[in-house]
Amino acid sequence: MAEVIRPDICVIGAGTAAMQAAMQAAGLGGRAVLVDVHGGAEGGELGSDALRAGRLPLAALLAAARRAHAVEQVAAYGVQATRPEIDFGRVRDYVHGVIAARAPNFARERLAGLGVRTVEGPARFKDRRTFVAGDVEIAARRFVIATGSSTALPPIPGLDGAPHLTVETAFDLAAAPRHLVIIGAGAVALEFAQAFRRLGADVTVVDANAPLSREDPECSAVVLDALAREGVRICTAEIVRVEEPPSRSQLDVQLRYADQTGEETLVATHLLVAGRRWPNVVGLGLDAAGIKYDEHGITVDKGLKTTNRRVYAIGDVTGAEHPPHAADHQAGLVVRNALLRVPVRFDPQATAQVAFTDPELARVGLTEAVARSRGHRIRVLRWPYRENDRAHAEGEARGHIKVVTDMRGRILGVTIVGAAAGELIATWTLAMSRGADIGSLAGIVVPYPTLAEIGKQAAATYFMSGLTRPWVRRIIGLLRRLG
Repeated sequence: MAEVIRPDICVIGAGTAAMQAAMQAAGLGGRAVLVDVHGGAEGGELGSDALRAGRLPLAALLAAARRAHAVEQVAAYGVQATRPEIDFGRVRDYVHGVIAARAPNFARERLAGLGVRTVEGPARFKDRRTFVAGDVEIAARRFVIATGSSTALPPIPGLDGAPHLTVETAFDLAAAPRHLVIIGAGAVALEFAQAFRRLGADVTVVDANAPLSREDPECSAVVLDALAREGVRICTAEIVRVEEPPSRSQLDVQLRYADQTGEETLVATHLLVAGRRWPNVVGLGLDAAGIKYDEHGITVDKGLKTTNRRVYAIGDVTGAEHPPHAADHQAGLVVRNALLRVPVRFDPQATAQVAFTDPELARVGLTEAVARSRGHRIRVLRWPYRENDRAHAEGEARGHIKVVTDMRGRILGVTIVGAAAGELIATWTLAMSRGADIGSLAGIVVPYPTLAEIGKQAAATYFMSGLTRPWVRRIIGLLRRLG
């Protein structure tokens, strides 16, 4: 006979967002159950697939690549060093070591110590109020679906049967590819491209869409120029098909692609698919629960509720292309609403996006083009890294900040391209989420010398233009004469 449990919250999934939801629910005194629908046999690692598919292993790979690149650049600082030798097997071991170091955060024991019960294995909704996992029936007051997404193979003839890597399996390589072709031109694809290039591979990026197409073109151009200088080739073209190479002795994959000049052939040793992802909705019994969904994900309202008022959905399973940290934020929102009845609303514009390339590209809020398309009367403020002392001292003088405000100084969006952009965007994210205007950023005192001065200087330019108006100059002159 099935065991019936009645927790306050049942979280479905085992990624970071699911873990956050379950732990926060337990921390607030709620009875929480977490169901890993893709979990393995008893004793396996809870949520291990989610950890491998997350941004952590890519961050570790980028860190190794950044160190290798830094060694090549030290001569400019008066330091003599030999050209680095890349032991890709040890790079792989480092990445796996980082994953292993963080794996205890996913341990059953840790969750159990926090008061979260875990259940693993295939599971599905029995009806609108019940979720069945093996021989356990879960009749929770509220459910949170956080099953994430999986790599989606684009509909390219021949790709299905061709050997290829995904963002989950690329970290298992024991040797650097001689020539890696990456399908996709978003932030993750370009991060992989730069990392593998710095670790010794020839890299070609191919996608029908322009690279970083959703970002400010003025800022993304700085990133693309840096990649080109490092030898990453980017082709904006339609892939016609993937073919078997004439000889397996030299090549593993052959692509035909079409651009404005016609069809070309591209041969490579490795192929990495780093484009779209499909939400993990299959097999959950969503129809039985009265939850609306399609191939793009589960439908949610601004409070992250599904069409079943007892069920929330967060993260990639909703089909929204938000960064991973947005899902963690959503976890906190739904738990507060479910347990404390606090009204919540997820605002995607208040969530920063970051491409961890070198230089980094970070944005929160609207780009200039989007702000104009929405009818805003705007002002655009800029300040270059080359005007910052710390940037020159560190040899990181490329890049700039671009701030979009309305005519009253309300901040509509910020894009930063340059060193530590992912760190610097946090200040602007806080300002926007708290409704601070540009004057608040212009008035803060920041340490010298730091990159944070770049944002302060950009904010100050909002007021500088007003000082050039004739009537303002006359008033200043009068005050000066009055002594």
